[in-house]
Amino acid sequence: MTYTVHISRRGAKRLTDGHVWVYRSDISAHAIPPGALVSVADDRGKRLGTALYSSSSQIAIRMLGKEPVTDLPALLRERIGAALAYREGLVESTDAYRLVFSEADFLPGLIADKYNDIVSFQILTQAIDAEAARAAIVSRFEESLKPKSIVERVDPRVRELEQLPPRASGLLAGETSKTVFTMNGVRFHFDALEGQKTGAFLDQRENYAAAARCARGDALDVFCYQGGFALHLAKAGARVTGVDSSRPALEVADQNAALNGREIEWIEGNAFDLLKDYAAAGRQYDTIVLDPPAFAKSRTHLATALRGYKELNLRALKMLPPGGRLVTCSCSFHVNEADFLAIVAEAARDAHRAVRVVERRGQAKDHPVLLTVPETNYLKCLILAVS
Repeated sequence: MTYTVHISRRGAKRLTDGHVWVYRSDISAHAIPPGALVSVADDRGKRLGTALYSSSSQIAIRMLGKEPVTDLPALLRERIGAALAYREGLVESTDAYRLVFSEADFLPGLIADKYNDIVSFQILTQAIDAEAARAAIVSRFEESLKPKSIVERVDPRVRELEQLPPRASGLLAGETSKTVFTMNGVRFHFDALEGQKTGAFLDQRENYAAAARCARGDALDVFCYQGGFALHLAKAGARVTGVDSSRPALEVADQNAALNGREIEWIEGNAFDLLKDYAAAGRQYDTIVLDPPAFAKSRTHLATALRGYKELNLRALKMLPPGGRLVTCSCSFHVNEADFLAIVAEAARDAHRAVRVVERRGQAKDHPVLLTVPETNYLKCLILAVS
């Protein structure tokens, strides 16, 4: 049975402008099963394409394309193959990278990463959670990559929002979730069933290397997690201190340091409190990295997020001597690059420091940005020279 969803003029304009989402407030849908393939039409009945339907999410429609789709599992297999081909020749200096980036790879609701010989994936929508879709995803990765293991990472909050039954993270193929992967010549322990997201933050991979190129002297990595920036700074010869509030993350970071033969000081603590105390005490570092979690989960949190970013950058700038380097990041989509530049500039004025932009960077190339879907462009990374 073919289901049709009619959308408002506002929703239709959103699609013709190139976005792939339509919100529930812009649709008219009746008795459509959760996760159904639907034909999308405007308010005059003109067909606009095929989409995945969610009965519970505020993003009710996620477009697949303009052509009719009758076999979703076959389409998933085809597009996973295209996503893998896109990364050939694009990814270098690593055996860990993103394989599928949801809408940016025309696979809405699917995230997948490769960590050496393990594939870790996450499902975010009702349609992709169907058993036939799941089987197509696993079999395509098995055939194309022949991984040692395939792991599904589950976000309970996403499943609750999508009104999907509870499911535990676990192995879908293979016998182990553990491996060691390498990026930019730095090795990392990895357990696909631990940590955040699909297990690590691969979007910063190219920024790790860029930070290492500017590393000097005494370095402070704030929100260090499992040591991504810290280990790259140490490899470049800096004397590094890493700070995070998570003891389990720091324990893995310490194991990673040992794996690479590095001596790094790890401090468990609240980053805001530590920076405030260090700045007040006149502590100085030649290189400081700020890589906090997303402060703005929604636009309603924007003002609070901007205050948080200003506070962090203000304290850090006060701790950098002339010639120092600040690597400062934001992964909050709702804080755009202009907002981020403005708040860092405001912090520099308040700290009475002159700051030059050495590099303006974003997420790694295996996390592509779909030009008409701004939500795919979320990571900002500034490398700054302080005078």
